[in-house]
Amino acid sequence: MKTDTKIQQDVLDELKWEPSVNAADIGVEVKDGIVTLAGHVGSYAEKWDAERVAQHVSGVKALAVEIDVTLPGSSQRTDADIARAAENVMEWMTYSPKDGVRIKVEGGWITLSGEVEWEYQRRAAKNGVSQLMGVKGVSDLITIKPKTSLDTVKSGIEAALERRAKTDAKNIRVEVFGDRVTLTGTVHSWDERTLAEHSAWSAPGVQLVIDELVVAN
Repeated sequence: MKTDTKIQQDVLDELKWEPSVNAADIGVEVKDGIVTLAGHVGSYAEKWDAERVAQHVSGVKALAVEIDVTLPGSSQRTDADIARAAENVMEWMTYSPKDGVRIKVEGGWITLSGEVEWEYQRRAAKNGVSQLMGVKGVSDLITIKPKTSLDTVKSGIEAALERRAKTDAKNIRVEVFGDRVTLTGTVHSWDERTLAEHSAWSAPGVQLVIDELVVAN
């Protein structure tokens, strides 16, 4: 089992290794496997990359993000400019139907709402606008429109976990209630936890995944 000191050093090393992140601007604290990232970055995309990098480190059980986005002068954009750029992204994006997503920008913060058929479409919409210059944050309020019956969702998710899991998928329990999926049990790394969550989101009609999986070192 990794100590908090070892996890802290590994996260710091990962941040330094990631070219899209200025590791000197980010502090890392660890207590009982829970990592806290703090500091200031120059874009929302950099903040997002820092979160992603930290999650890839083995031993990380949870992540608290206290990073502020402080835009340099050259990156400042009006809300109207950001909204137009976001609309252009939706116009050209093949994964996310432009008519299904609504965009609101206030103080550099983008709020996405509307309805799509699949989780990957919602994820693509958020990913697309997150990279825009001047964006300070993104709120994802997009809902997923059920496309098929959820009668076979549970067996489908369990089969996907069996195919994809790096360890025994029987340690992961799946419960389906309406359009909501709850995952419980244990995994051995954050990557396995993310894999299980993505498997659940891949089921058609799922609108909420409650991830109660525990990372056991």
